Amino acid sequence: MMHQMQYKDKDILLLGTAHVSKESAEQVADVIRSLKPDTVCVELCESRYHAIRQKEKWQETDIVQVIKDKKVFLLLSNLILASFQKRIAKRLDINPGEEMIRAIETAESVDAQIHLADRDIRITLSRVWRAMGLWEKAKLLFQLLLSLGEVQDIEKEDIEKMKQADVLEMLLSEIGKSLPVLRKILIDERDAYLSHKIRNAPGKKIVAVVGAGHISGIKNTWNSDRDISPLETLPPKGKFSGFLKWFLPICIVGLMVAGFFFGGVKAGADMLVWWISANAILAGLGALIALAHPLTILSSILAAPLTSLNPMIAAGWVAGLVETFSSKPKVKDFENLSQDILTIKGFWKNKITKILLVVVFTNLGSSMGTFVAIPLMLKALS
Repeated sequence: MMHQMQYKDKDILLLGTAHVSKESAEQVADVIRSLKPDTVCVELCESRYHAIRQKEKWQETDIVQVIKDKKVFLLLSNLILASFQKRIAKRLDINPGEEMIRAIETAESVDAQIHLADRDIRITLSRVWRAMGLWEKAKLLFQLLLSLGEVQDIEKEDIEKMKQADVLEMLLSEIGKSLPVLRKILIDERDAYLSHKIRNAPGKKIVAVVGAGHISGIKNTWNSDRDISPLETLPPKGKFSGFLKWFLPICIVGLMVAGFFFGGVKAGADMLVWWISANAILAGLGALIALAHPLTILSSILAAPLTSLNPMIAAGWVAGLVETFSSKPKVKDFENLSQDILTIKGFWKNKITKILLVVVFTNLGSSMGTFVAIPLMLKALS
């Protein structure tokens, strides 16, 4: 899928590919060798470019810093998306991202400059995460995890369907039906971003290698002078969510005080028991589902009733740090990561991905515990 475009004095060829097609990879190499462009644009951000070129970079990951920086979901999502694409590619006997690798290698062979045209995946996923509520986040997580088992029925003829959407869009299509903002962030914003980056790439003869699903959007925004700087930043958190983060714990503490004041010692004690029990049990269950170390499960049980009342810390972060030091990842975990993420069992077996799962499932359990506890506490008061 090729489209000739013009921008000022530049001749630009948009080359649409399927991310898991051997034919696409071969076509990319042939086109670049034939045209010998000044610049080759690729649908990669800097982090994904380094992931392709420097596979050992995983070994530099500081998992403790990932937890402290609240980037666990971003890393886990990225790994699940990588797993989905790797398994499709493996089934079709091609390296994942082969067309981008071939584009880079062929560009280097003809002395063309490489231009990274996509938005940082971490910004894209962060904008998605911030746009969703708790239920949508839980639904997204489980849909991503379920996708780990959905590759067996994919055949080569399905590649034509994949040309109409990238991996992100495919995995999130169902949620996108009920949450249009996801399509806006994942597809529309990236189309505008890619269009701007390609138009402003250096050189007069340019080949842009992008997923075929982006071609239409790039063409639609080709003549737009939209400022893309807002697309490179995280939107500010909503005032309501910031207010709710503090208001809910204050209400829960007030409810407990009211229980002792209006219902007496027994009612207040019952409310306290319900609060501790719901948070502790469900947070501990979340850690257990992630097959956490016994000390991690215990820490999640002890931390959840307290962290649920403190907006500055979460039970999952405590559990993740305990898991990190209880079952410290080894070099082989980083070395095996690319293979372990190909299976559900591997996600739970590898110590790196297990830590991420511990954080996410413990946080989900603790959040559920809060909403389970509140009606039980009101019942005790009545």
